[in-house]
Amino acid sequence: MKRSPNITDLLPKLDGLMQLLTEPQRSNMCGVASVHAFRKNELIYPAGSHPTMLHCLVSGKVKICREGVGLRTQIVRVIRPVDYFGYRPAFAGEDYVSSAIAFEASVIVGFPIDMIKSLVRENASLACFFIQRLASDLGQADERTVNLTQKHIRGRLADSLLFLKDSYGLEEDGYTLSIYLSREDLASLSNMTTSNAIRTLSAFATEKLVAVDGRKIKLLDEAKLAKISRMG
Repeated sequence: MKRSPNITDLLPKLDGLMQLLTEPQRSNMCGVASVHAFRKNELIYPAGSHPTMLHCLVSGKVKICREGVGLRTQIVRVIRPVDYFGYRPAFAGEDYVSSAIAFEASVIVGFPIDMIKSLVRENASLACFFIQRLASDLGQADERTVNLTQKHIRGRLADSLLFLKDSYGLEEDGYTLSIYLSREDLASLSNMTTSNAIRTLSAFATEKLVAVDGRKIKLLDEAKLAKISRMG
């Protein structure tokens, strides 16, 4: 992990949270903030560790992973700029049950979670800020649970591709997902084995629903992918 001390340049990107604070609160937050740069696939925090920081992803991409039966890894959530993460266990009085890993080179601003909890108790607007995000995350988790447990393989993969498009967008060509996933990560996101992910993605390519170039995936027919996702 490479550390960078420059918080000043990053503050404009944190307006969503900072604008809810008073000037003294903002000053105190900036005084204790830390900035960290993570390499691709570098661990940000492990499952089982105690949460000490509120993390804010300023640039890059992060995956939240959890090990299940047989140590099989499941990607349960993806983080995009500017998202706050890693605070739910602190509010629940728990250790992390999931790990956070950088999908790609990422810059993260961290704030001591004890300070955040103290500010939440005295600042109703800040409390609503986190309640809204927790509620949104819960709703998304509910939807993903149904999609990953009730849909067939084709429906799950189509859903994951559209989920990645909604989360990270497309490149300038308007077709290529703006994230390059390994087949293992795509399988983990879709709740299937790597071999099934490879076969199903190849089938989608044969049907001209997608085009695959290494880790680059182009969505050629979003309407048909959406139909496959809906039908399950």
